[in-house]
Amino acid sequence: MRVLLSTWGSRGDVEPLAGLAVRLRELGAEALVAAPPDEEFAALLARVGVPMVPCGPSVRSVVTGTGPGAPDPFRLAAELVAARFGVLAEAAEGCDAVLATGLMPAGVRSVAEKLGIPYVFACFHPFGLPSPRFLPQRRPGRPSPADETDNRVLWRHDAERVDALYGEALNTHRAAIGLPPVPNVRDHVYTGRPWLAADPVLGPWQDATDFDLVQTGAWFLPDDRPFPPELEAFLTAGEPPVYVGFGSMAMRTAPDLARDAVEAVRARGRRVLLGSGWAGLAAVDERDDCLVVGEVDHRALFARVAAVVHHGGAGTTAKAALAGAPQVIVPQIVDQPHWAARVAELGIGAAHQGPTPTTASLSAALATALAPATARRAREVGATIRTDGTTVAAKLLTELAEGR
Repeated sequence: MRVLLSTWGSRGDVEPLAGLAVRLRELGAEALVAAPPDEEFAALLARVGVPMVPCGPSVRSVVTGTGPGAPDPFRLAAELVAARFGVLAEAAEGCDAVLATGLMPAGVRSVAEKLGIPYVFACFHPFGLPSPRFLPQRRPGRPSPADETDNRVLWRHDAERVDALYGEALNTHRAAIGLPPVPNVRDHVYTGRPWLAADPVLGPWQDATDFDLVQTGAWFLPDDRPFPPELEAFLTAGEPPVYVGFGSMAMRTAPDLARDAVEAVRARGRRVLLGSGWAGLAAVDERDDCLVVGEVDHRALFARVAAVVHHGGAGTTAKAALAGAPQVIVPQIVDQPHWAARVAELGIGAAHQGPTPTTASLSAALATALAPATARRAREVGATIRTDGTTVAAKLLTELAEGR
């Protein structure tokens, strides 16, 4: 059995597919992952022995604006659709099923349709699905509509936005391979039964969407790598530090982020670990109470820190929750404000107000996260987080492929 897993997005979109591919392999299925051609994604997949199919432009160049002529949304949408009809059509030959996730994977279902194989859309949070409760593309500080009816109107406008971005490119390519046009790109991509790869405690969805969701639990990638010696030495040299990292967020609106974060953590009497990430966080002085780390196993690291300050990506939120670590979420885009609100609602951390932190605002949020009651609650919730998400999803996917 052969399965193609496709995504375009940041590490938070690629790593879960690597975890699912590993689990599929353990069940006897061959899995390959179509992902952006960023070097770190290629290294990630190579480390776990999962074949990679480069597809689309580099994500880092788009997010950080470092690539030559970073594409505008319309150009990017057309480029991604063309890549899927080209690269994925070839990669899916001989496959028994296709699963798509990441940034609006328009075109992947068409490839599966042409080849006559099952297609699944999976998402890592319920907040991007048409909903009477959640706003489309919610931003921090954006007011909520007056009622559920207003929400549904906004979601209809969201479908029109998706059609404007992807509709022409998708239907042009569909016509070229003899497929009829799609009148609603978003609903076509999502199908009526998408999968939700999020923990039921962190990401409950009942009554949040009209879709018949299949919730598998979050998808974690096993990681048995030891910490670098300098990180292990730092962790054992004193009390648990506070980790501060923003993953694939460039954080361009906070030029003094590293200094603000270090000063806020020090103000709470803690040592600090800075995750460099795409924001390029670096040491601000020569003091030995701060260490900068690159890409390490977050599941293992978060179990040894006093708190985690991060952007609120689905994967980072789930890993911190699983580790029982209190969190401070400084949300930037899309689903992140929702994860921040959920963490605060569960009592396992604090939701920072707004996307641009200061020393004072981070210090205030850390006061909540480092409180003994928050730590106790984080440990309680951590004990409930499921770790079998990839097992559930892999079994469902193999059953789907076998029943084609």
